[in-house]
Amino acid sequence: MNVELFTTYGDGNRDERQYHLLEFEKDEDGVENKVVNLYPQVRFQIMEGFGGAITDAAGYVYSLMDDELKKQLMNTYFSPERMKYGIVRIHMDSCDFSTEMYEAMSDENDRELESFSFERTEKYIIPMLADAQKAAGKPLEIMLSPWSPPAFMKTNGERKCGGSLKPQYQAFWADYICRYIIEFEKRGYMVRRISLQNEAKAVQEWDSCVYTAEQEKEFLRDYMYPALQAHGLSEVEIFIWDHNKERVFERTCQIVDEDTEDMVAGVAFHWYSGDHFEALELVRQKFPKLKLIISESCIEYTKFGAADNRRNAARLSHEMIGDLNAGMCAFYDWNLLLDETGGPNHVENLCHAPFLYDRTAKKLLPQLIQQYFYHFSHYIKKDAVRIGFSRYTDKLDVTAFENPDGTKVVIFLNNTKEKMPAVLRMDDEIVKLELPGGSITTGIIR
Repeated sequence: MNVELFTTYGDGNRDERQYHLLEFEKDEDGVENKVVNLYPQVRFQIMEGFGGAITDAAGYVYSLMDDELKKQLMNTYFSPERMKYGIVRIHMDSCDFSTEMYEAMSDENDRELESFSFERTEKYIIPMLADAQKAAGKPLEIMLSPWSPPAFMKTNGERKCGGSLKPQYQAFWADYICRYIIEFEKRGYMVRRISLQNEAKAVQEWDSCVYTAEQEKEFLRDYMYPALQAHGLSEVEIFIWDHNKERVFERTCQIVDEDTEDMVAGVAFHWYSGDHFEALELVRQKFPKLKLIISESCIEYTKFGAADNRRNAARLSHEMIGDLNAGMCAFYDWNLLLDETGGPNHVENLCHAPFLYDRTAKKLLPQLIQQYFYHFSHYIKKDAVRIGFSRYTDKLDVTAFENPDGTKVVIFLNNTKEKMPAVLRMDDEIVKLELPGGSITTGIIR
């Protein structure tokens, strides 16, 4: 048995063609210290995939690039040889990462949706989605999420600043969402899942809409689920919450009961309020049939700044490892691409992305976080099963999977600046590792 090790250092230096190949040996002395154990016989969730968001902003920046750079970006993310992204999140109507506010229709009397226009989605999002699917060589699985219903459907009469869906428009809004799904499917794309509302608790200066737990449950049970059935879209999965983890447990408890449990495929969550991995564990224990997915995470420049790339890459990798260990089965990064400022964003809510594009120099700028994400999406294959482990210190974040081909994947994130030793132990065999400070290392065990 041997392990191939691939390491990315905090400064981003890495040569994909070079790695360490180490052989396991029998644990003759019964090593006890500095051990990381793997237990392949202990099995948890099945991994459905990795991906990110194709937003209006990402599509706009993509439209500015030449064909060679577009190909580089798409192949890095979606080709089977690189990051292997297979899932994509897309907003319905505008979000903050749009070049402007827009909605597919604004006529409150048009109950038949005759004025519904897909033109704004086709402008920037569809061209980028088409190239992504071509690079993947297979249908991408799409998650659609609304940031706000049309302004006329809301209590505050505008897309931004919260407000709620007026009760008399619940059936109308459910049909509107179904129309979005149908428009994507008419163009040959596969919508796998939806969420009912992005950040259902947030009152933002951009597109937003507030649902209490009772409102979300009512919309799910009495309108959205029946609408999917009526439109022949019963295969589309519904995810609730789609907001930060600090309230994910109680929200799930408030919505999922004997009336709704067959309607809900899972719970979507964001990372912006901190770890709260224990909250995911509680959901998994109480609702073991529900899928857990992170539908959005990124570095907000207003919170973390843009300067410390290593720390920011480690933050998001710590988040991913913690979520995986708590039961997450799908990961959606936020914007796949932004410009050099972290935009465009129609309210200047600028953020980081794995690829930035310098509009003046006309250069694509891969970021360190892209290299860190590669450690997960390239090596953990679709349908991999998370396996048990134990670690000797919380200075190392660890997760482990078994791929469908039987290979084992173990990922180490060294959260210190110092080199950390580890004795990797499995089936009473060991191999001694040294994990560089501020690095992420993936081991493939064969």
